[in-house]
Amino acid sequence: MNVGAFSVSLAVKDIELSKKFYEKLGFNVFAGDQAENWLILKNDNHVIGLFQDMFENNILTFNPGWDNSAQPLSEYTDIRVLQGQLKAQGVEFISEADVNSTGPASFTLSDPDGNTILFDQHV
Repeated sequence: MNVGAFSVSLAVKDIELSKKFYEKLGFNVFAGDQAENWLILKNDNHVIGLFQDMFENNILTFNPGWDNSAQPLSEYTDIRVLQGQLKAQGVEFISEADVNSTGPASFTLSDPDGNTILFDQHV
């Protein structure tokens, strides 16, 4: 099962302060819009999303169909297929992708400790 590119989406209180902190750790702004309270930072293959006032807790994020530079992959496992594989293993979902749709979609679940995991396909 290939779940796609991985990043951590951080719920931050002050996006400017957080951006400056992660820049000290060698991260650079890769994408996003600070005026809209979200930024994506990258250090080599490590990706962190900063999100102010968008959600309460940090989220583990997987992006099927993307590499770590947010570039589309020529081959990947569609999010609806991943969802079906996880359902077949008894995984419970918080939200689900429409199995009758194509293209971009997402689903969420939580691990046994309550950590939210987002699968977010953009292609």
